[in-house]
Amino acid sequence: MFSSILARVVLSLLVISGAVLPAQAQSTGRSIRFVVPFGPGGAGDLTARIVAQKMSEFMGQPIVIDNKPGAGGVVATNAVAKAPPDGLTLLLMTNSVAVTASMFKSLPYDTLKDLAPITTLAYFDMVMVTSPNSKFKSLPDLLAYARANPGRLNIGSINVGSTQNLVAQMFKSSAGIDAQIVPFNGTPAVVIALRSGDIDAAVEVVAPIVGQIKGKALHALAILGDVRSPDLPEVPTAAENGVPNFGVRGWNGMGAPGGTPPTLISKLNHAANAALSSPEVKKSLMDLSLDVRGSTPEQMAALLQTEIQRWSQVIEKAGIPRQ
Repeated sequence: MFSSILARVVLSLLVISGAVLPAQAQSTGRSIRFVVPFGPGGAGDLTARIVAQKMSEFMGQPIVIDNKPGAGGVVATNAVAKAPPDGLTLLLMTNSVAVTASMFKSLPYDTLKDLAPITTLAYFDMVMVTSPNSKFKSLPDLLAYARANPGRLNIGSINVGSTQNLVAQMFKSSAGIDAQIVPFNGTPAVVIALRSGDIDAAVEVVAPIVGQIKGKALHALAILGDVRSPDLPEVPTAAENGVPNFGVRGWNGMGAPGGTPPTLISKLNHAANAALSSPEVKKSLMDLSLDVRGSTPEQMAALLQTEIQRWSQVIEKAGIPRQ
């Protein structure tokens, strides 16, 4: 289901050279470069394209998507951090901005000084899943096994340092269990390991596996956010089922180079939030299992600071060496 939605959105949004060019905007202003730390076609890239298309209509300026994947988002973030603070360069900010600030001993930029947050765009849920024939039919089943068998439970995720991997580490710590967190190269490898019985459970973003959950190819034990997911309303949260006060969601947002004048930040914030409020943008993002939510620049800045502190604590508790 998710792949078919992605295909439809990609066909409608992937225009020549990655540009979003409304006819009325082409001659009314200099183009804005929107740097995305992922390749074309994924949920993060599509979020940027959907929002940029509507923003460009409001602003009367073309917005060009510049995909710069690699190094956990460092390549893209550095490109924006070093750009002139003239309102013509934007960054799709995600959890990875906070994670890299926590994971790396040094970066070619200062995350809090060299970036100017503009607004959040959307949040997304993560879920703990097992195979349909697993002996764990509920989260209490899994927790009971882990506590009775220290060190024997294996929880899979994508690569070390990813949001999914760190959420798995956070879950382990919050639940007070001794479990092995096993990293894989990508979601398909995690799913294969689950089905083959090589791991007992896995932490993954809801969107790419929601179709498999609904099709009974995977079994959802718990949503890992504060509230139940609208895509899987029947699945309880971890907090409801044995891990009190646990709740974490992924997010993405928009930023600019540090030092961008407040007047330009305000203009970009207004345009982005106007885009997020439009019915067509809301529907497109909801179809990608995203919870659309804008913010003020100050709220976005506070979120970034909080996330850096939180992931630093998770990394320290998990004993993950800083790179």
